[in-house]
This record gives sequence, structure tokens and C-alpha cells, in this order.
Amino acid sequence: MVLKAIIIEDEKHSRETLKSMLEEFCKGVEVIAMAGTVDEAVRVLSVYSPDIVFLDIELQSGVGFDVLERIKEPNFEIIFTTAFEKYAIKAIKFSSLDYLLKPIDLSELQQAVNKARSNMDTNIYREQLDNLMQNISRGNMRPEKICLATTTGMEFIEIKDVIACKADGSYTCFMMDNGEVPMVSKHLKEYEQMLAEYNFMRVHNSYLINLRKVKKYVKSDGGYLIMENDLQVNISPRKKEDLIEAMKRL
Repeated sequence: MVLKAIIIEDEKHSRETLKSMLEEFCKGVEVIAMAGTVDEAVRVLSVYSPDIVFLDIELQSGVGFDVLERIKEPNFEIIFTTAFEKYAIKAIKFSSLDYLLKPIDLSELQQAVNKARSNMDTNIYREQLDNLMQNISRGNMRPEKICLATTTGMEFIEIKDVIACKADGSYTCFMMDNGEVPMVSKHLKEYEQMLAEYNFMRVHNSYLINLRKVKKYVKSDGGYLIMENDLQVNISPRKKEDLIEAMKRL
């Protein structure tokens, strides 16, 4: 199957470079159109029916999200591109969508294209985009939901409802208020970085906890926590002091 691609990028050199990389190194991708401004992008997307769109986050005439706001029910995969790892990247990560940092690495480009080719579930993808746009539209730029690519599909969960995340090899289990435990094929360290500013803390090699869900701190037996769901979490000795300070700041 040939993937029809559109590139939305305001720098001509960057457009042409990406086009060459796609056509030369990404088998089965055909670039059918390119655009350099928000208005051009909207016009192009109204004429063509792409399978995949490479969308620069920062355009001289606005931002890439302006394009999405003007397109009703986009039925194509989006891979965002940007030269800066700024706030928008956080919102994209929380929606489990793909992005590429410029200058674009060839292997990362190929991986993103292959992932887009295997997705093609428009209903789930639309939910991911809706989640992204809701996050972007909030003035404080703090996503309230995170999209988890689980073994059964995509789940959109409220961050405040997560009690703890547990490492299970190369997987991460999310322990929720309602007793559900969705499993994601990503390492715990990735979520440690994403959730740090939401009062989550890595207190043990195997556990990342929501500090607001701690019910009790027990000093005996080396020290451990009892969470709101009665989960008992051991505390790494080197984390005790940091944990106590973090709890005081809440």
C-alpha cells in the first residue's frame, strides 16, 4: 500500500529535504503536496486526501495546531515536526502521538512512518487528536489526561486517578482508583519524566507513586508507604529523605 503524504513546513529547504528523505528512504511513501502557511495547508488538505501529514508545529503564519482547528474530522495520521523541544511536545507525548525533532533523524523518520502505516484506526486516532487539542487549548498547558497504548488498544485516563505505576520488565502497570490496571509496553522511566510535575515520585526501582494518594508512611521494616488502595510500597533508602521533603511540600 502506498502512503500518500503531505508536508506542511514553512522553510523551503526543510520541505525539500524531508520530501527527498521520504521518497528515497521510506518505501511506499508518495509526497502528493506541500504547503508553507496555515492558509495553504488548509487549502491543500481540502483538495487532497492524504494518509499521513507531516506538520511543523511552528509556522511563520501561525502554529500547526491552527491547521487542525480548521480541519473538520481529520482522517489522516499526523507526525509533528519541530526544531524545539518545547511545551507542545509534552501535550503530544501525553496524547501518545508521534513527533520528530529537526534536523530529522532518518531512522526516527522511518520508525514514525512504519508506526503510522500500522495504525490507521481513524476512530482511536481522532480521540488522540481530540485529547491533544483539549490539552493545547488550556492556558496552563498542563494535560489532564494521558493516552496509554495498552495491549488491548488506546485508553485515555485522568492523571489524578492514578495511584501508582509499577514496573514489570519492559512494561508499566498503571494502578487506578477504580481498581483497573492497564499495562503499557513502555519503561517506567519514561513515565517518571512525564509525570514529575504532577507530584509523582519514583520511590523504588519498581514503583512511581502519586504523592497525593499516599494514605500512610510507616517507619518500621525499613520504611514503606500504604497507598489509598492499600497497596504497600517499599521505599528505597536513598529516596527516604527526598520523599519526606516532597510530602512536606504538598
